[in-house]
Amino acid sequence: MTIRHPSPETPRLKQVIFKADDFGLSPAVNAGIELAHREGVLDAASLMVGAAAAAEAVACARRNPTLKVGLHLVVVANRAVLPPAVIPDLVDESGELSRDFARAGFRYFFLPRVRRQLAAEIRAQFEAFKATGLPLDHVDAHHHLHLHPTVLGLMIRIGREFGVRAVRLPAEPPLLSMLPGETGRFTRRLVAALLGPWIGLVKWRLRRAGMRTTDRVIGLHDTGRMSALRLRHILRELPEGSAEIFFHPAVSEGAGPWPLAIEACRAELDALLDPEVREILETRQIRHGGFAELAPAG
Repeated sequence: MTIRHPSPETPRLKQVIFKADDFGLSPAVNAGIELAHREGVLDAASLMVGAAAAAEAVACARRNPTLKVGLHLVVVANRAVLPPAVIPDLVDESGELSRDFARAGFRYFFLPRVRRQLAAEIRAQFEAFKATGLPLDHVDAHHHLHLHPTVLGLMIRIGREFGVRAVRLPAEPPLLSMLPGETGRFTRRLVAALLGPWIGLVKWRLRRAGMRTTDRVIGLHDTGRMSALRLRHILRELPEGSAEIFFHPAVSEGAGPWPLAIEACRAELDALLDPEVREILETRQIRHGGFAELAPAG
């Protein structure tokens, strides 16, 4: 299946990428992603190359060649790829990147020494992905840190050397995923209004760099709450154009991924396995596939 953007004279198709984040974080996550791809609708997953179960995730991807795999770039809140001696300003003694997002973002932007180390770590993660031999379908960042201007610039510049052609654009319609009767409409609209100009700048930078993106992303407001009921609602309300819907699936056995409870991850796995979701896709003629199947940015 090939996803194309039709000409303005024809109605636009509804196109979806069902994607899982945090591939490689734990055996429970890897098993959930494999199950969601084999028996459900999951199209793609983004790999954390420095995570504890990354090697297992790569083996999983190799035995599931139709699973599209991208790089989940980690610059906060997990293990770095390079040793602490090489990037002492980024990690603690155990090699863990900072969980203080504001402080990390400030230092990435203002301190040249820290930026050089950040660039080295980003390059090392791209190199680690290349070493897997897997085709690189896309790139995004853990906790959406590619919204940071320094991280985004390095992702684009270094990523081009490794063949990056698609990047997640975290632009979410604020009310699309809300279930009837849910509260919080004002908060969602306020967040969207505040982030709107910044998202527009990120979109401009990605398009200028020739990167493919979807028209919208869904899952930002409802991370850990992407139930089967919510997913059915989203698909029924989905506008024309392309959308990435992202999840954090995991099986119940084993340790759950931080910061989501294992019950939430299992519920998101159940959503991807839901038979009614498949029925909606068929009856509403919604296509789904990977980022590589999106038309180039125009």
